[in-house]
Amino acid sequence: MSHAIDELQAIIAELKVVLEEQKTSNRQARSRIDRMSAEVGDSNPYSRLMALQRMNIVKDYERIRDKAVAVVGVGGVGSVTADMLTRCGIGKLILFDYDKVELANMNRLFFTPDQAGLSKVEAAARTLNFINPDVQIETHNYNITTVDNFDRFLATITESGKELGQPVDLVLSCVDNFEARMAINAACNERNLNWFESGVSENAVSGHIQFIRPGDTACFACAPPLVVAENIDEKTLKREGVCAASLPTTMGITAGFLVQNALKYLLNFGEVSDYLGYNALNDFFPKMTLKPNPQCDDKNCLLRQKDFQARPKPVEVKEDVSSCDEPLHATNEWGIELVADDAPVNCPEPAKSSAVV
Repeated sequence: MSHAIDELQAIIAELKVVLEEQKTSNRQARSRIDRMSAEVGDSNPYSRLMALQRMNIVKDYERIRDKAVAVVGVGGVGSVTADMLTRCGIGKLILFDYDKVELANMNRLFFTPDQAGLSKVEAAARTLNFINPDVQIETHNYNITTVDNFDRFLATITESGKELGQPVDLVLSCVDNFEARMAINAACNERNLNWFESGVSENAVSGHIQFIRPGDTACFACAPPLVVAENIDEKTLKREGVCAASLPTTMGITAGFLVQNALKYLLNFGEVSDYLGYNALNDFFPKMTLKPNPQCDDKNCLLRQKDFQARPKPVEVKEDVSSCDEPLHATNEWGIELVADDAPVNCPEPAKSSAVV
């Protein structure tokens, strides 16, 4: 009897895949575009992105097509993150997850009820390919924390960049457990890859992102949560019939912070936040920089710290504000000029630095 039930469930799963493929094939996707154009027009999907160049925010936006980003975890934060990067025209997107879409996920963004039962990475890939066929999507449906799969994960982020044989430009952690975070941390420390860690609290009203540069900022093992530091099995902390709360608003805000800072890093504009938190109850946004722990348990983190300390330090050039130039936006097409209340007219405000812990 149980064997017959298993066979029926397998047939149902196959039919769902066929149905999803049929639905996708019936939708007409746009043609691929060889080059991003700044031409203003309703038929140009990149016109509003390329406008960042005209507004002197980004020097060369089309460089984003040369970038490869790995997104680990395609859940509440990861799916929205992948969606945003796809709409921004990222060159290559590599998705990792081994879970399936469930109806319990429908309180979040991105997935739809008809995708229930499908692999998250496959369901995401089909939707993302329809949104932007210019983006190269690669999927991996396995748990990165097992010994064999960790090696596969390590090889992928090291050799599956935009150019084969090259590493990805950035790893984004959107997982919901510490074991997976530690696996990502170990891999990025070993391969000296910059990555962002992100998360949303169990009560759904706070989230954070953390930019980890091996050797320069604290890795995830430098100051681990108590559950990791005391080697507690996370499975023993879960209560039967009890689940974490989840709000699409907090997930979307956290994903927005994550992608915004990823874009700033990849395209070299603005200031990338080393740590940015969000508390929805009082709209509090803490920022800080966490320095690495010289007694970190991760041996590769210690090696990266030595490498970083051995690098020549850049010479800081102080800005001369004795004679201020005209602001860059004084001749913008709208004729608008903004001046801070506490700054001299036509003089730049002093740069603000993040707190260092």
